[in-house]
Amino acid sequence: MGEAHVTADESVAGRYRLLEVVHGETNRVCWYGEDTETGRPCLLTRLGLPPDTGADVARRAVGRVMRTSEVMALSCPGRVAPVLDAVAEPEALWVVTDWRTGTPLGELLAEQGGFHYVRAARIGLELLDVLEAAHGAGITHGELSPGQVLVPERGPVVVHGFGLAGATLAPRLTAPSYASPEQARDERVGPAADLWALGAILYTMVEGRPPFRERGRFETTLKGVDRLPLRTPLRAGPLTRAVQGLLRKNCRERLTRPVVREALTRVLRDDDAAPPTVPRPRLRRAYAAACHAGQGWSRRTMVAGTALAVITVAIAVVTATQQLTRTDSTAADAGPTPSASPDPTSPRPSPSPTPSGTGVPSRPAAPPTASPSSPAPTSPTATPSPSRTALPLGFRRYNAPEGFTIAVPEGWEPLRTTRVPGLAYRVVLGAAGDPRILTVTYSERLGPDPVAIWRDDVEPGLRRFVGFRRIGDIRPTTYQGRRAADFEWLAEVRGTVQRTFGRGFLTGDGEGFSLRWTTPADDFDDAANRQALDVFLRTFRGSAG
Repeated sequence: MGEAHVTADESVAGRYRLLEVVHGETNRVCWYGEDTETGRPCLLTRLGLPPDTGADVARRAVGRVMRTSEVMALSCPGRVAPVLDAVAEPEALWVVTDWRTGTPLGELLAEQGGFHYVRAARIGLELLDVLEAAHGAGITHGELSPGQVLVPERGPVVVHGFGLAGATLAPRLTAPSYASPEQARDERVGPAADLWALGAILYTMVEGRPPFRERGRFETTLKGVDRLPLRTPLRAGPLTRAVQGLLRKNCRERLTRPVVREALTRVLRDDDAAPPTVPRPRLRRAYAAACHAGQGWSRRTMVAGTALAVITVAIAVVTATQQLTRTDSTAADAGPTPSASPDPTSPRPSPSPTPSGTGVPSRPAAPPTASPSSPAPTSPTATPSPSRTALPLGFRRYNAPEGFTIAVPEGWEPLRTTRVPGLAYRVVLGAAGDPRILTVTYSERLGPDPVAIWRDDVEPGLRRFVGFRRIGDIRPTTYQGRRAADFEWLAEVRGTVQRTFGRGFLTGDGEGFSLRWTTPADDFDDAANRQALDVFLRTFRGSAG
């Protein structure tokens, strides 16, 4: 139990339409949805209830959630997602909250692998503000985890899930890795449990993994939380003592809120007092400086430095100055990458699409200088690029404000965009009524091996979804002259088995993209879908944005 089994034709309480899964944990799945009566977007969270839950118990759970939400809305306005409705169904409790733009902290960590301790301290202080307000009102969250924390593009984090602790009649069902030892022993839960969860979240933010990993079975994970020693954090820096103090097994020995606040504030204060570092040179178009980045492909935080020869920088500058418009430029970040991205305005032979659409021939990067035997370069307008003129009927070119361009079916638009300023972004493209979607993600924190990124960083998170199954092996390949890897899998979404083809590729210096093409599994090999995938891979040109 623990995953939603709702088909696309069903709705919650006859009112809330489920559109897309946005996050999942043990026994808790969050959906992006729509209130069909008002047309407003909303977040629907499904928690599994034991099969023998009576109607009276379910009603009390609904009342508890609604009352707690009202108190928190008054105690900490704007920092807690307001609950609009709660619905008890057989074996499930649905909580409907107002939709807030942002990305769950758990998803950011899964994508990026971890944060610098300064960023972790800032988020920790924002969480501490919410917990102080809750504890002052006599409320314990009891279910705090990265999945309950929403990180907006601007402003402080927003916390979900108040009032859920105990609603499922179990000591801890949604995120056992963040349960406190007293919760693992099914003892009374108080504010100290929230402080433990705060420490576990801080640990995960800096280390890229929770202090006590999930061990397959819920009871086994809780036993590890209660009995196993804490693994010493290696990347916490000045946060180390605060994290260790929050994660003391004895709740009476944990750090108090004032001590934690002082420790986190000191980290930010010391960072502000440190002399500024000289930023590494990066060449970006002027418009890109105003853009924000968002959720990326990788689930590993890795600093990858690549020294760039002076001659390459000079060539990149010349290339950048030759771009006529933003939409035709594909070398948005010609800084530390070893070679410039292919220029779609330069003449190049047309590729030969493969029947399957997944084995598109690699397109080597344009050489930085012409060889003695090469003809002089022509004007960009003299010979149109094949990718600009050879689009099949029914496709148009989409120029994303984030900086990438790609040909998509007519009528397709961005359905959802998430960003992490300066780090990454994710754009989901599709159309109303079309079950297919294309997801474009970018990240600046990628490891050096595309196969390992899919296998070690992405696949473990996908295994939480119903019916997940990898199709074949993760295949190394080359795409646009870059190191790349292809990954295909099946998963059940809204009662329908979906098949996804993913291609991830590196663009240099820890940066890269992935393209994920998802369709109903039964339709994946249709001629129209094979053509669409081929068009996506032929026409994509990316920049960081």
